[in-house]
Amino acid sequence: MGRARRARKIAATAAYGGGVGAAGIGLITLVGYGVLKAEVLLARRLVGQPFEGAPDDDALYGAGLGQPIELVVLGDSSAAGMGADVAHQTVGAIVANGVAALSGRPVRLTNVAVIGAESSGLEVQLATALGMVAKPDVAVILIGANDVTHRIDKSIAVRHLEQTVRALRATDCEVVVGTCPDLGTIEPVAQPLRLLARRWSRDLAAAQTVAVIEAGGRTVSLGDLLGSEFAKQSHEMFSHDRFHPSPAGYARVAAVLLPSVCDALGLWTDPMDHRPGVRRTARVDPVAVAAVKAVRDAGTEVSATAVGGQQGGPRGRWAMVLRRLQPAGIPGSAANSAGDEAHTPKAPSPQ
Repeated sequence: MGRARRARKIAATAAYGGGVGAAGIGLITLVGYGVLKAEVLLARRLVGQPFEGAPDDDALYGAGLGQPIELVVLGDSSAAGMGADVAHQTVGAIVANGVAALSGRPVRLTNVAVIGAESSGLEVQLATALGMVAKPDVAVILIGANDVTHRIDKSIAVRHLEQTVRALRATDCEVVVGTCPDLGTIEPVAQPLRLLARRWSRDLAAAQTVAVIEAGGRTVSLGDLLGSEFAKQSHEMFSHDRFHPSPAGYARVAAVLLPSVCDALGLWTDPMDHRPGVRRTARVDPVAVAAVKAVRDAGTEVSATAVGGQQGGPRGRWAMVLRRLQPAGIPGSAANSAGDEAHTPKAPSPQ
């Protein structure tokens, strides 16, 4: 079964309350439980000791006239900022500062992320967030890594995420989800566990994308965003526990999330204009196909769109696949290449 079909199946099962706990069992059996158990124990020994906590980044960022833009952050340790040294180095703080600079308004950040959280913990986080901010303008969610490491049924994890996105959208809050990172890129984790971690995390990220788009949010794939940098700059991109991002790593994650957050807030009115410092490639695909493409290319945004006035086709809802390429010098930027020039959206894939 291809990843697009698996993503549709997981998302559909999540919507109807079932489970797909057998997903991946064949591969596990092939490798052998004994080998995997040994690899897990080895990985725990190689990965450094976790931090005691994360900086408290709840604050008012930027300045300007008007009411503050209300930004809430939900998720796990990456959303909380474990590995950052000070508050302004977290993803939430970097995004808040960026939005404040581009909007000319202050941004109030409320971070309710919990270290070690699985997707099932989003319900409590949501209640906490809405108890503190009745009408958030935009929410950023980073979740999924702990669902993979704890082998949570993907459809159950996706259901909790989808319900959270729907609840936030019901308050007119825009939602940007950074999908599950590719845990197969963590160097201290040896084969064959890395192979399984990659498949599990990519399958979950694709299913998250389908569910979030159906629920009215948008996604940005984190994938192997930091993986290629680990071998070259492990001390720079990862913190000393060799698992959580460093301040430089968080800056890279925030760099790919910030344009999507600004887009969601309507800070750029023309969806195909040439935004400052950003070049784009875009196309339209069925959402499951779009999800797979996003998984393969970290930093890709997926959002709902329409084709000929129709929101969906024979293969499901239409989605815009958008790749923003930041120029060199911006944290998280990709190297510029000759073929990165802006394009109008390509036609949908053949049905």
